[in-house]
Amino acid sequence: MSALDALDERQRQAASVLRGPVAVLAGAGTGKTRVITHRIAHGVDTGAYSPSRVMAVTFTAKAAGELRGRLRALGVEGVAARTFHAAALAQLNFFWPTLAGAPAPSIIDNKVRMLGQAADALRLRPSTATLRDIASEIEWRKVSMLSIEQHAALGRSVTGIDATQLVELQRGYEALKDERHQLDFEDVLLACAGMLEAEPRVVASVHEQYRHFTVDEFQDVSPLQNRLLELWLGDRRDICVVGDASQTIYSFAGAEQRFLLEFERRHPDATVVRLETNYRSQAPILAAANALMKGRPGALELTPAREQFATEVPTVTAYDSERDEAEGIASAIAAQIGDGVSPADIAVLYRAHAQSAAIQQALAAAGIATTVLGGTRFFSMPEVRQAILALRAAAVAPTEHGFLPAVQRVLRELGLTDEPPAAGGAQRDGWEARRAILRLAEEAGPAATLRSFSDALMARAKDQHEPAMRTVTLSTLHAAKGLEWLHVHLAGWAEGALPISYATGFDAIDEERRLAYVGVTRAARTLSLSWSRSAGRGERAPSRFLAEIGTTSRGTGILRETPPRAARASRPREA
Repeated sequence: MSALDALDERQRQAASVLRGPVAVLAGAGTGKTRVITHRIAHGVDTGAYSPSRVMAVTFTAKAAGELRGRLRALGVEGVAARTFHAAALAQLNFFWPTLAGAPAPSIIDNKVRMLGQAADALRLRPSTATLRDIASEIEWRKVSMLSIEQHAALGRSVTGIDATQLVELQRGYEALKDERHQLDFEDVLLACAGMLEAEPRVVASVHEQYRHFTVDEFQDVSPLQNRLLELWLGDRRDICVVGDASQTIYSFAGAEQRFLLEFERRHPDATVVRLETNYRSQAPILAAANALMKGRPGALELTPAREQFATEVPTVTAYDSERDEAEGIASAIAAQIGDGVSPADIAVLYRAHAQSAAIQQALAAAGIATTVLGGTRFFSMPEVRQAILALRAAAVAPTEHGFLPAVQRVLRELGLTDEPPAAGGAQRDGWEARRAILRLAEEAGPAATLRSFSDALMARAKDQHEPAMRTVTLSTLHAAKGLEWLHVHLAGWAEGALPISYATGFDAIDEERRLAYVGVTRAARTLSLSWSRSAGRGERAPSRFLAEIGTTSRGTGILRETPPRAARASRPREA
């Protein structure tokens, strides 16, 4: 079976072009990861690529792990699927001892702490929040490839500190790092780029090692990452970039969508393929997404691949207060679970973390367990680490009761009960984690053993392949990017929340619009938007993005207005 057989016509076109510059403009839900992996597999199958000479660059370690896992499933081993930072750090650690005669510098684990020490030396007393903002500004300056002086000339400021102090603090921070022979996260990219520019033998070695490059989420590359990519590539042409300008949501961190938008101009002979067939969402949801991005630079026109379910028009609901909104969302979710929907298929998304507390409280009051994205990773939870250690220990002694009963016994000894604890606390979180491990064991198959199962858990932990928890997901719009759920509730669609209050210029509002687009395109079957008329003592207006999509009270527009839901006192039945 060919690696191209499972692809649609456009996907096959993108995966078939193995040489020369290629740009895959891939809309939300159009199968970009499938194209990336099948393109690499097709290159290996045909002999055009040697796996060890392929570098696939991603933006998160989790995405890199998923890429490796999918390639393994296609029978491809040995491809370097890494983040920009992981690839740069590996090259630094390899070449630095030869060039400098000493081990590579260590990486600082806490930029804010070192900034605090630099502030102490200057007899400054900025707050922890101010130090965090300064750390973010340093990160932006470095990925934008600006010196301290160039940054100061831009007039960018940090609340709680004046321009002169900001310059002095940055210089003090850099001096401390040099004194301690350390690098920060951004220095890794800068040092690698500098090494490649200054050392011909290093760049020759890297060019010999890697011949073919694929870059995922290319709309999010910074000037520094793009420069490093150019140095890795040299004068060769085998590069494939994949991205969607409508999902550029990290401009605050230095991302510049112009590298994607201008790719064809910089490579006039590039093959450009547009993926616009969406395999995730129903047509009414895609209509809302298309309306939101109509006329924006690089926007794609998403079309549904098929109609699998009865379609529901996305809804929008106005509440009097944020508390009413949270209770209304909890009531709607309770009704969905009562109708048999799994909590794992439901998400509540919002612009800022501060919005989550009321929603989490309302869901807990309704007896609905939640998982907050951006919290402790599954395999970092103490209950999960404890379970893996216990399973590995149990694997040493032979069992007479079979694999699954042995896993059940181990988990029960660690605290897994038949009935879950009350929602909203650490005990429930631990119970849900152990229950997720048990579900993995139930899916492991008849040939599984305690040893093979614990080894599989360790492999999943390495690839950050986390199992689905049967809980409702709460997430910011940023953290939700790349994920999907059958049923999505988008909270806080009011001016001051989305777009957020400090987004005032045209570019900032455009970034907020792209965030809204990311939220809308996470939904597969149903999409519910809501907003509240008051926040504290202030009055709010509905988000301008609602007007851009279009609402109607008669159910004939893109969004259908619905009356507020009252809070439900009863607990939903288990799905």
